[in-house]
Amino acid sequence: MFKSFNGFHLVDAYHRMRHEVYQPGRVFKKSVEALVIIFVTLLLWNLPSSSFGIEGLNVVQQRIIAIFAFATLMWVLEVVPSWATSVAIIVLMLLFCSDSGVKWMCNPDEVGPVLSHKGVMACFADPVIMLFIGGFVLAIAATKTGLDAKLAKVLLKPFGTKSEMVLLGFLLITGLFSMFVSNTATAAMMLTFLTPVFKQLPPEGKGRIALALSIPVAANLGGMGTPIGTPPNTIALKYLNDPEGLDLGMGFGQWMLFMVPLVIVLLIIAWLILRWLFPFKQKRIELAIEGGEESGVKYKIVVVTFIITVALWLLDTVTGINSNTVALIPVVIFSMTGVINRRDLEEINWSVIWMVAGGFALGYGLNQSGLASLVVENIPFGDYSPLLILVLSGSICYMLSNFISNSATAALLMPILVVVCSAMGDKLSGVGGTATLLIGVAIASSSAMVLPISTPPNALAYATDLVEQRDMAKIGIIIGVISMILGYALLYLIGMLHIL
Repeated sequence: MFKSFNGFHLVDAYHRMRHEVYQPGRVFKKSVEALVIIFVTLLLWNLPSSSFGIEGLNVVQQRIIAIFAFATLMWVLEVVPSWATSVAIIVLMLLFCSDSGVKWMCNPDEVGPVLSHKGVMACFADPVIMLFIGGFVLAIAATKTGLDAKLAKVLLKPFGTKSEMVLLGFLLITGLFSMFVSNTATAAMMLTFLTPVFKQLPPEGKGRIALALSIPVAANLGGMGTPIGTPPNTIALKYLNDPEGLDLGMGFGQWMLFMVPLVIVLLIIAWLILRWLFPFKQKRIELAIEGGEESGVKYKIVVVTFIITVALWLLDTVTGINSNTVALIPVVIFSMTGVINRRDLEEINWSVIWMVAGGFALGYGLNQSGLASLVVENIPFGDYSPLLILVLSGSICYMLSNFISNSATAALLMPILVVVCSAMGDKLSGVGGTATLLIGVAIASSSAMVLPISTPPNALAYATDLVEQRDMAKIGIIIGVISMILGYALLYLIGMLHIL
């Protein structure tokens, strides 16, 4: 969905930077890592089941443990792209753990109950995946018709020309856009709008740094605001609402009710910190945003559909139409009216969808194989301190998300936390309940923005050559810590008041 707008060159620079600078393509290094991962996976696959200390562990469950370890190491070391690891997870489960697997390796009488191959494959067509696709299609249509640029023009105008107010405008508008559009696409678009502004500001001043950093900060924080803002949110929502699991019935509007105010507060705090760390030398800025001039029939169709879709998302508890179903409405309208065509559909970020589907497959394997319930029976999670679990889950997620995809981090941690939450039961009420842990992981993943490789928006800002890594680390650590403290405090308060 990036080729449709002016910021594509920044996205392209981001991918080159990850490949050439931060992910050296040295065959020897990758080969060694791959061999280590294969060795660990095969070791776990073939160890005596008694080695795991889990009474009643069968062969299929042991294989799922090995696949989980394989996924963890592959995602952390990034030997191959994250989405490729997810495909491997699904295929390994189908071949060696399902009723459609290798015949002599998947005999239920010898290896224990096997997974349904239809269930594993259905992870790619999970209702939450439809929510992703709907969000991508909305973003593609908005970009294609110039709605995003037109909105940026209109929404930035009230902030005037005072440098500090322009900074606030870019923070708030970027945060708003990233609630509904990919944070990568949002960051690239907004940085493109800032290109002529950078030329106006004196190179010896720090205002250019403040503006450049405002985009990734706002894009990362803004993603918290809606379930479609960033993949970890959607993953959390899936596990919270799973009818066979926690079944909390959290709606799209309910999520926004407490997360949007949090995002607004964080963006204002970010504005104050950016002003303090990187003060403007030039007091006024003239904005000149190009594009967004189209106002034909297709443009009007996109505007009306966007309003209807968001309204239905917010009113899901009133209408009874869940957010996953609502997400398909723009797909059918834009397809039938010619707003999008088959080439536009090719711009959907399928790598993210495969990434999420692989995480869902891990969760499916844990639950349907009976491994999750077996772990609950054998490990005394009920004796653990809920505060310790809360701190550990948030800290691990924050640390991992600074180095690997936040989607991969959420995909790894969410299934484990669901098992822990089920085992701890009412004991979690002391920290606000199950939702605090799962939504907390989503908040922690969005708060991780210390390095250029931490998130795509960070990398895009770094690619402008206006930001040094130490400046990004400084603002990333300060905002990240504040975001996690306020986020967890809000979740705790909501849990104690039984709002969820």
